Amino acid sequence: MKKTLGPVSLTALGIGAVIGSGIFTVIGVAIGGNPAALVSWSDSPVIDLLLHHGAIAGRPGAGPALAISLVLVAIVCALTGLCYAELASMIPIAGSAYTYTYATLGELVAWIIGWDLILEYAFSNMSVSVGFAAHVVALLDWMGIHISPKWLSPAYLPLGLQDLQGNDIYTPGWHAGFNIPAFLIVLLLTVVLVRGIRESSRTNNIMVLVKIAAILLFVFFGLSFIHPANYTPFSPNGMSGILAGGSIIFFTYIGFDSISTASEECKNPRRDVPIGIIATLVVCTILYVGVAVVLTGLVPWQSVAGDGAPVVNALKRVATTEPGGHSLHWVRLAVLIGALVGMISSILVFQLGQARVWFAMSRDRLLPDVFSRVHPKFRTPAFATWVAGVLVAIPAGLFDVGTFAEMSNIGTLFAFVLVSIGVIVLRVRQPERPRGFRVPFGPIIPVLSVLFCVLLMAGLPAKTWIRFFVWLIIGLGVYIFYSRKRSEFYKN
Repeated sequence: MKKTLGPVSLTALGIGAVIGSGIFTVIGVAIGGNPAALVSWSDSPVIDLLLHHGAIAGRPGAGPALAISLVLVAIVCALTGLCYAELASMIPIAGSAYTYTYATLGELVAWIIGWDLILEYAFSNMSVSVGFAAHVVALLDWMGIHISPKWLSPAYLPLGLQDLQGNDIYTPGWHAGFNIPAFLIVLLLTVVLVRGIRESSRTNNIMVLVKIAAILLFVFFGLSFIHPANYTPFSPNGMSGILAGGSIIFFTYIGFDSISTASEECKNPRRDVPIGIIATLVVCTILYVGVAVVLTGLVPWQSVAGDGAPVVNALKRVATTEPGGHSLHWVRLAVLIGALVGMISSILVFQLGQARVWFAMSRDRLLPDVFSRVHPKFRTPAFATWVAGVLVAIPAGLFDVGTFAEMSNIGTLFAFVLVSIGVIVLRVRQPERPRGFRVPFGPIIPVLSVLFCVLLMAGLPAKTWIRFFVWLIIGLGVYIFYSRKRSEFYKN
């Protein structure tokens, strides 16, 4: 590839990938936690079960201390991003963690990461689509259109559903309904992907600017309505809450590794890649911390728990209850548009990525050949794209944003752990192999990346770990009884 990218171009690429929908949706789950009526080990973070007082009533929220969680997550992403960059510089083709590990650590590890990436992309988009639906509801509310919540909210609501006045609409648990907007947006974008999409650089830049403008508008106009009393206590659940919040909010940084995958096109990857990664994470962290500080200053931190659109709903509360709050009426609309644009672009990119993982694994004969078939007219992996779309759309209509974010995050963190271990292993096995970029300070950064990723994983509930291990066991079963025998490396 032509080497044209410098540190500024890489930073712009990274910011475009990181600034997505997570900060508009998952931030409420991270701040408010997932409170439960009963003490349960399955709902408790693993670190609490191991080190503290055992089982607690649900996953604790970070509260206003989410700002600290965001900084912690940015540090972890910086460490892991450097590991990604080294692997990317060693592989002569651009690709994902699946491509890297297949070329360096072998088929079994590649299968595990590929299977894990399917989980990561799928649950990421389920979470985003549920958040998209919540913002569609907010947009309809802004226009004065009110539709039965039965068709605008997930069928399963662990915290129930309340209106903006705090009145119960649904009690916790299952109810007769389906999240139609979440279902439809995934299917609509699946049709777009099957027919083929070629997103221009200019269009991408415009979407990035719209998303950043939405964040800046919220921060700038929200500052005038902050109540300092909402910051007390700053860290209501201590380190357990900060860690749990970081484990969930990690979702907002998914996409930063796009910088490392572009290392092949850098003028000076040894210098430009780390600058691009660090600069991206610094800019995005400042923006995200601003959102967290303003949001927890506008409304009590407990009030955003389980809210799929906490930012715009906080603006509505202020607009309807605070003196002078009517000035936020149009700001709310602008933030809504920015959030919706961010979510559409995120769903599009991650659905494309998920289908391409299925396609790549099928091409390597690890999945059935039908997943790598290309549509005769549109020249896209149509079957893989449709399967990915249906598998995301149906659960998006049934479950809440918090469950999806937890599963997406544990999958991402696990992939990061394997990538960081891969750097260490290859330093030992192939020390002479050419590296366009080398992680500085020897094995220290990869080891720290592994430790911090495992620490963030420990902030997730025990039931999330159980679901994740079940997914991995299913994947290993598929590999042993099907994929391994089809592989070109299989020997009778």
